[in-house]
Amino acid sequence: MEQRKIAIIPLRAGSKGIIKKNQKKILGRPLFTWVLGEAIQSNLDHIYLFTDDHEIKAYVEKEYQWTSKVSVVERSEESANDTASTEFAMNELAEMINFKFAQFYLLQATSPLTTSSDINNAITLLNNVQVDSVLSVVKTHRFIWNNKGESLNYNYLNRPRRQDFEGLLIENGAIYGCKKETFLKTNNRLGDKIEVLEMSEDTLIEIDEPGDLVIIEQLLKNRLQSKNKFHQNIKYVVFDVDGVFTNGTVFYTKDGEFSKNFSFIDGMGFELLRENGIDPIIMTSEQSSLVQKRMEKLNILHVYLGVKDKYTRLSILLNELGSTRSEVAYLGDDINDLSNMLSVGWSACPINAVDIVKQNSDIQLHHSGGNGAIREFIEFLIKYNKRS
Repeated sequence: MEQRKIAIIPLRAGSKGIIKKNQKKILGRPLFTWVLGEAIQSNLDHIYLFTDDHEIKAYVEKEYQWTSKVSVVERSEESANDTASTEFAMNELAEMINFKFAQFYLLQATSPLTTSSDINNAITLLNNVQVDSVLSVVKTHRFIWNNKGESLNYNYLNRPRRQDFEGLLIENGAIYGCKKETFLKTNNRLGDKIEVLEMSEDTLIEIDEPGDLVIIEQLLKNRLQSKNKFHQNIKYVVFDVDGVFTNGTVFYTKDGEFSKNFSFIDGMGFELLRENGIDPIIMTSEQSSLVQKRMEKLNILHVYLGVKDKYTRLSILLNELGSTRSEVAYLGDDINDLSNMLSVGWSACPINAVDIVKQNSDIQLHHSGGNGAIREFIEFLIKYNKRS
């Protein structure tokens, strides 16, 4: 227990600049889930969401039951007000868990570009016996001046070339970490021998104003699309259910029972998939016994129902399977599929998909969900894998 590496993600319900900031959707995912998902995939032992937001508390307790690494702890009014420091919140949590940790990390939800690799790199640095705390930084080659007209980091009479300029390191506010002894001694996120963790330049921006949401979303989109596209043969294809297997319509009887229409043409396509060495994965936010029975009928092994954070669940599954996103195709129709669709080898959507998904899909199929879209995409993938 004493060797535990824990992290706090502090979330306040009140936000002056952006109302309900932590719940704002970024590429179809609530803002706070970007860093939470990466923390789950990291080498941290436990993550505490420390919040006074009851909507976030209910969401996490319901949707993250599949992992034992996450707890939601309610913070006091005193630690959640505008004047309370982050250190006050950290100390409050530490006392609530009786200081049962060896390393204490602070992760910020307003830095959604933080990756599990960044977190693991911070842990590696702090594991050094000669290091007491760590913080994340970004290198900048900007020339800095003060309001007195004085240059602070270069001689303007001998302006250096960028390649000859060492630059400065700036805190990006994403990751802080310290050992228990240091935290107890300083009551601060940092202290004693401090090491810096350099992160990518795009992580410098934090979300404080509405315009930052637009910039961050584009940066995340660029990062997701920057790799994985059109290189390797497809080994797995992920399917949403409503709007993909079906046309999105649910039929209710007078007794309150419901049914969905599934396509036999689509169903036959799964035999073709398996014959060609491609495994199907079902991932839907719906928890439905009807869907479960249909997938059993189709002999599909990887079925994940009731999944809200599809991006994190797919990342963890691929790690277990020893595969990568470049070997994955994805067929989705709505905004909660978007982050996965942007980051895989091939993405497609049925003609009935929402506009933002159509705009960001590699392929817009000619058929609609429940009416041949699955079969059309399967046939494309089989031909793609057979290319010379």
